[in-house]
Amino acid sequence: MLWGLDMLTILFENSQFILFNKPAGLSFHSEDGEGFVVKAEKQTGIKFYSVHRLDKMTSGLLLLAKSSEDANRLTRLFEERKIEKFYLAISMRKPKKKQGWIKGDMGTSRRGSYKLLDTKENPAITQFVSTALRTHERFFLIKPHTGKTHQIRVALKSLGSPIAGDIRYAASDDAKREDRGYLHAYALRFNLDEEEFSFCYPPDEGERFLSDLCREQTGLWSQPWELFSK
Repeated sequence: MLWGLDMLTILFENSQFILFNKPAGLSFHSEDGEGFVVKAEKQTGIKFYSVHRLDKMTSGLLLLAKSSEDANRLTRLFEERKIEKFYLAISMRKPKKKQGWIKGDMGTSRRGSYKLLDTKENPAITQFVSTALRTHERFFLIKPHTGKTHQIRVALKSLGSPIAGDIRYAASDDAKREDRGYLHAYALRFNLDEEEFSFCYPPDEGERFLSDLCREQTGLWSQPWELFSK
């Protein structure tokens, strides 16, 4: 597995929360072994409180609160969409459009999957830009404006550009040939107690993410909040 290293990477810590880089392939909760939260608590000796989560295939920025009070406050910020989140993804399929919005209700599909519907009663809202990398690679910078389960994975699938290595939503044989699922929680920005926090951390695993072209483009997206209008 990609998360075989003993130590999780801590990117920031204060009295209220700690920010980790979650490895790809590590479950948030314990499933077929120790999950992310258990590993984080064992490594630091601190009891943590969850405020959001990442899918098993997704790497990147993950906040854990240090008290139930701080967890409630951070959870409320996520629920009220006051924490800006930005993701990076790579697909091996050309999208129906190169940038813009993806909006639609999400309905259940087979075996725990979801699909994007034509209705917009309680829609998942996703904004993105994209660019070409190497042959067949399409690189996406994504800002979800809602927090639905599998939202980004379903949104890119609806564009005809499922995420490379996504066993659930991409063609199974193609996905299994990838060294990881190519979705990364890249940046966070929010205010807490009148202090502004902003964090960016590029992917550090996965051959496609580590290519020279991908690294160069990631550098051009180093201030992702400046690239999206409200």
